[in-house]
Amino acid sequence: MMQTYRTEGNYRSADQLSAAELRAAMASREILQSTALAFDTARQLRFELGGVRAVMPFEQCADGAETGSVRDIAVLTRVGRPTCFVIEELGTDEACQPCYRLSRAEAQRMCKADYLDTLRPGDILPCTVTHIEPFGAFCDVGCGISALLPIDCMSVSRISSPADRVSVGQQILCVIKSRDVQGRFVLTIRELLGTWAENAAGFTVGETVVGIVRSVEEYGTFIEIAPNLAGLAESCQDLHPGQAVSVYIKNILPEKMKIKLVIVNHSLGQSHRFELHYFITEGHLDHWLYSTPDSPKRIETDFSVAACNPA
Repeated sequence: MMQTYRTEGNYRSADQLSAAELRAAMASREILQSTALAFDTARQLRFELGGVRAVMPFEQCADGAETGSVRDIAVLTRVGRPTCFVIEELGTDEACQPCYRLSRAEAQRMCKADYLDTLRPGDILPCTVTHIEPFGAFCDVGCGISALLPIDCMSVSRISSPADRVSVGQQILCVIKSRDVQGRFVLTIRELLGTWAENAAGFTVGETVVGIVRSVEEYGTFIEIAPNLAGLAESCQDLHPGQAVSVYIKNILPEKMKIKLVIVNHSLGQSHRFELHYFITEGHLDHWLYSTPDSPKRIETDFSVAACNPA
């Protein structure tokens, strides 16, 4: 059976599999998942598979754990969450009862060798947001292997926090922006969210739409009307970043990549976040140009350069 690599939480559950099914999965090295029930004093994660006890020793909880590069906190936070693994063996515990020995580290090594190491900058892949920091979001790119999606790669429009664009547990599509000599990915998503022209085509002069304030400057207020598109309205000091407003579209100027807005309602009284709309969903990108043909300002990404010059 060809192994398909997924983000953690998206593998076949081992909880209700029969003994024969678990033996078959062990023989084929199939990656399964189960919810970790405890991290015990012996520094191992405990599970129950088909009514049989299972353990994952600390050094098997993540690739690198055996060298000391993985901290306890990274393992104990797996408790109560779906955790992927391969079944290494069926033995007995200290009470001479059947006990499976599991390895998440081996599942991660398989994922790296067979999947992640075959990818290059510009490749599109599914990810799951695992946690958010002020500087970006960490994403699972397969079997719990983490990669960073920096805040400035989340959209062309400026945002104050990664939480303005994504949430923990959200499944998203990303592009590999670069990879370092250790093979760790840096991700980007803005290239999938459309060019200026593609986004502007969804709007018409004279209509009123929902917008989100992104920054308030002396010369005007930048308001996002789509994840990769913002316009400029009059300066208004009683607004703050993240505030939802309604705006009238006064003008759309492709040659300058500008949209002129008029604020209609200064506060909609509720939070708002645009859903991600992907203009590209699969394959590979060598180059991406956000700017319109007549605009003197060029916003672009050259993935071929990143592929030739790893960080």
